[in-house]
Amino acid sequence: MALPVQINPKHNKSTLERVCFYYEENFIRGLLRGCIGGASLNCINLVVPMNPCPCGFYPDRERCRCTPFEVRRYLNRVSGPILDRMDICVEAVPMAFADMTCSGEAEGSSQVRERVMAARKRQESRFAGSGLHFNADMGAGDVARYCALEEAELRYMERMFAAMQLSARAYHRILKVARTIADLDNSDRIGTIHLAEAICYRQSDHKYWN
Repeated sequence: MALPVQINPKHNKSTLERVCFYYEENFIRGLLRGCIGGASLNCINLVVPMNPCPCGFYPDRERCRCTPFEVRRYLNRVSGPILDRMDICVEAVPMAFADMTCSGEAEGSSQVRERVMAARKRQESRFAGSGLHFNADMGAGDVARYCALEEAELRYMERMFAAMQLSARAYHRILKVARTIADLDNSDRIGTIHLAEAICYRQSDHKYWN
């Protein structure tokens, strides 16, 4: 069973930080398990939706009417520690007219579902008897065991660790996301291409916070 937990940067900053801390410490999972009568919760998704500014149009200055102070105050509600705890940060950009009228065939929902279910089975097999269910459940010790990198990938992450000034938490989260990407790619090993994609999901963390 999976339940979404949704918070918003418009909430009080200290409230956001407490929610993220409780989520990381599995407090929310235990609380919800008690509220729903002990049902099994394999995962809880923490979703933090936000606009780049109060009106939602920044950095498009043709439409955005927010002052620099208003933009900064809004963004500062999401602190560095909160961003560091996010596995994936993606930007939803407006769809261009050409994209809507493109005749190319995209991957259908049924195909996506098949890949996700195959990745899920791969994880169930990997963690059988370990007490873990999904890649997201791994702690630091589990990451070292299940996300071991070969020499080329290790050297790549060494460079990225220094260049991006990653924390230990961010490093482990990148490896867990890369492990999931590799599972979706039906790959037993984590390759550089999987690590690079996982890193891309963190680079957007600081797009507006620089």
